[in-house]
Amino acid sequence: MITLGIILLVIGLLIKIPILWTLGVIALVVGAILLILGAAGRAVGGRKHWY
Repeated sequence: MITLGIILLVIGLLIKIPILWTLGVIALVVGAILLILGAAGRAVGGRKHWY
């Protein structure tokens, strides 16, 4: 999710499409929240472990 956000940010800045930049920021923030929750030991998406 974080990687997708970074890719969308870069494409949005290079091509100058604001909606891609906005979606990139949203994906980056959601990915960071999921990363923090997962690192804190909380179950994310109903699962404690991702295999």
